[in-house]
Amino acid sequence: MQVSPLANPLATVAQLETSGSQLDGIPADLEDSIRFAGARLTQAAGILLRLPQEVIAQAIVVFSRFWVGPEGGSLEEYGAGQVSASSLYLVTKLSAFPKSARSIINVYAYLDSFPSTFVDSDLLQQKKADAYFVSEGTYQSRRTALFNTEQRILYILGFQLHVSLPYILCVTYLQALDVFTHPRASELANKAIAHLNTSLLSPQLLHLTHQPPCIATAAIYLAAKEVGIKLPDVEWWEVFDTDREELGFLVVGLLSMESFATAEKQKWGEGKIPMTVEELHREMQTRRSANGED
Repeated sequence: MQVSPLANPLATVAQLETSGSQLDGIPADLEDSIRFAGARLTQAAGILLRLPQEVIAQAIVVFSRFWVGPEGGSLEEYGAGQVSASSLYLVTKLSAFPKSARSIINVYAYLDSFPSTFVDSDLLQQKKADAYFVSEGTYQSRRTALFNTEQRILYILGFQLHVSLPYILCVTYLQALDVFTHPRASELANKAIAHLNTSLLSPQLLHLTHQPPCIATAAIYLAAKEVGIKLPDVEWWEVFDTDREELGFLVVGLLSMESFATAEKQKWGEGKIPMTVEELHREMQTRRSANGED
């Protein structure tokens, strides 16, 4: 079936209920943490590579799709950091902003050099990232892994890399609602875009379960409430192909992100969320020991 250029292939209920990682015994909470960290890692790497947000968002969606369903990739076999790097590399090749394997590898090595997953963004300095290099031997081995994982992503996704995003729709909808005449319109637009960026990190996989028009509508609705701009009294969201129930679910999902992110930071503290298969195995062993299973 041909996919509309304005729509995304959505995950089925069966795919959402069980993942390849869970079939391999990875606890759901650990999988959520790793996928969240992987999405954040993709975002950080994209910024350091000076990529547009649209390209970064496409890479995050591709990264998220990789893990969905029983036939999806398993954390038991593929490190989230490697899948993140390969997703970004793959998406940039299909964009107007291609990045070399070396630049991808160097940036990810720079990000991996920090002792904590939740690094203050102020510490991620562009000059240091640009000057960071791995040895030639490390580069050769990581390039091979980058290419191999890229092929695996293409196989699992069935070469379906189409990603439609809600950013342009969001601006178009704001214009249709005639809010740009309001003195606080720029604040509303900025908050709506911020919510769209946040939605990419959602453990509820909002971009895999809802179409872009609905996500854009929910971001506008929530941003308008926060800024205090009154939108039409009628059910305007229906004009943008969003019903009340779906709007409510998405708004709750967006609102829950702050508490989820805070809980993740408290849970992992100054430590690192496992982004390689080896790190995952160590975390699983630590959990088993803590539960007295050894």
